[in-house]
Amino acid sequence: DRAYDARSLRDELAARRIKAVIPPNPTRKHPHRYDKTAYKGRNVIERMFCRLKDFRRIATRYDKRADIFLSAILLAAAITWWIN
Repeated sequence: DRAYDARSLRDELAARRIKAVIPPNPTRKHPHRYDKTAYKGRNVIERMFCRLKDFRRIATRYDKRADIFLSAILLAAAITWWIN
């Protein structure tokens, strides 16, 4: 995530009224502040998507209909929750 700590990206997010929760690169001369709680929440969501992509059917979008694809995601989420 620290690799995306570019001024141009931060300006783009600010123009869209999106709050950036990117931690500063350690080599930055003037590091900026960021919300650590929001960053932890973002990390949890990223890990959830990685777990869902472990299921081949979801990663390759095997199901073309949206309702069947959603049911596959819900089933994979339930299995992941049950295992953990």
